[in-house]
Amino acid sequence: MAITYQSPMKLNFITSNGFSNPPSLYPISTHFSFGFNLSSVSSKTQTHITIPEPEPVFTSVKSFAPATVANLGPGFDFLGCAVDGVGDFVTLRVDPNVKAGEVSISDISGDGNRLSKDPLSNCAGIAAISVMKMLNIQSVGLSISLEKGLPLGSGLGSSAASAAAAAVAVNEIFGRKLSVDDLVLAGLESETKVSGYHADNIAPSIMGGFVLVRSYDPLELISLKFPFEKDLFFVLVNPEFEAPTKKMRAVLPSEVTMSHHIWNCSQAGALVAAILQGDSRGLGKALSSDKIVEPRRGPLIPGMEGVKKAALKAGAFGCTISGAGPTLVAVTDDEERGREIGERMVEAFMKEGNLKALAMVKKLDRVGARLVSSNS
Repeated sequence: MAITYQSPMKLNFITSNGFSNPPSLYPISTHFSFGFNLSSVSSKTQTHITIPEPEPVFTSVKSFAPATVANLGPGFDFLGCAVDGVGDFVTLRVDPNVKAGEVSISDISGDGNRLSKDPLSNCAGIAAISVMKMLNIQSVGLSISLEKGLPLGSGLGSSAASAAAAAVAVNEIFGRKLSVDDLVLAGLESETKVSGYHADNIAPSIMGGFVLVRSYDPLELISLKFPFEKDLFFVLVNPEFEAPTKKMRAVLPSEVTMSHHIWNCSQAGALVAAILQGDSRGLGKALSSDKIVEPRRGPLIPGMEGVKKAALKAGAFGCTISGAGPTLVAVTDDEERGREIGERMVEAFMKEGNLKALAMVKKLDRVGARLVSSNS
């Protein structure tokens, strides 16, 4: 049995070393591949690809997708990275009680009963459906159990982690037929419906490491390799305050001055150079330098300016807003110093913004979304 899926979207993957396959759980194509997005396809641009429907190789799987730090200061909407040890889990089951070709969300935990179980309104559900369409799944139904390890509206890529974990789970249960580029496109479809068309969370959550979005049309991603032998720690401080992505995007300027454009471009270039050289000090300096987005979003996060000053005074190489906020991220090359920086930032949030906050020190996640367990 087979159906046709169509899309005008094409996607390139490039590594920082050129056109080669970076280490990954999934094959990354060095050629164009096409994702599923019927809503924007005209009859003149449709590309027809017929794929036989695969059978499930497992009865259930469990996947994990890491949190992400998007923007990294001057890299608004085109730079992001994955952080280790915190993220979302998805358990996916072949469920005879679910209509063939459809997805049901059976359980959500860790969200405070705030997320919808309607798969068409849930990040995990949207991504799962997208992958099922890519695979032409019509003979079995699937049920999802979502474990939220990330707070909503935190600036840590909460929606992207759910989407990434679900996309990987569906791909795994059917024998890993799709590549990373397909999974990113599936996750991007979910992100588009929830928080806007931006890949700087979903791409690193799936791919791991640092990712540069070189182009959105066509979507072209570059994997940036931070040297393994170099130390890098992220100090993530999350206050008890919610900053919805759509609200935080609404305050951004529609135009910028040429001087700010030149400055941010130079700092983004310096940031990429620092990543490739393993220069954590240079990375922090560039990360702290945004003159376009942070000045608009910072005032909406109580105490943000004082917290940033406290981080730098405590020895952080740099500090900025993680994604849309309100989480702030600081960088260092020493874990113990990272804990001290986190303590000072938590104190500053209370003193400057009257907000309680939690701090954690994490490494770079170099793997991205992955299979945790499976049952035949």
